[in-house]
Amino acid sequence: MQNYWSFPFPIGTLWILEENGSIAKLLLGKVCPFTQAQKKQTPLLKKAEQQLKEYFVGERKYFDLPLSLYGTPFQRDVWHALCQIPYGETRSYQQIAREVGNPKAYRAVGMANNRNPVMILVPCHRVIGKDGSLTGYRAGLSVKRYLLKLEQKYRMSRASGD
Repeated sequence: MQNYWSFPFPIGTLWILEENGSIAKLLLGKVCPFTQAQKKQTPLLKKAEQQLKEYFVGERKYFDLPLSLYGTPFQRDVWHALCQIPYGETRSYQQIAREVGNPKAYRAVGMANNRNPVMILVPCHRVIGKDGSLTGYRAGLSVKRYLLKLEQKYRMSRASGD
């Protein structure tokens, strides 16, 4: 059974899909992408919404949600590596490629990021070009920039004792 829930966040509507007791998708958009699912706020979807709201106000650095990450072994390795990037920090595509044991596969890392079914929860927005440039983000570079600035802001305020 698939259920979904949505809620607004500062630059759009987040749509969360639950499938068999885990979060299967998290997307940003104006129109519901889950046409075959039932709109129902289950306990898990409520927990996901709460954790995301905490994230957007700087109160949550990590998520504690069951995720359904379907993909190739390489994609799953990349997604696991993304989850190791600390809040407020970034890594380059090349660094992630090295981390997963395939240093020349930086373009494949970009493709794995693009296929990430749960943006924010698996923080693909923390991957940037080796020159520090913002490149490729399924939800758009303005969203990527927003998320990175948000994390930097709260990381810095926590570091200064605020």
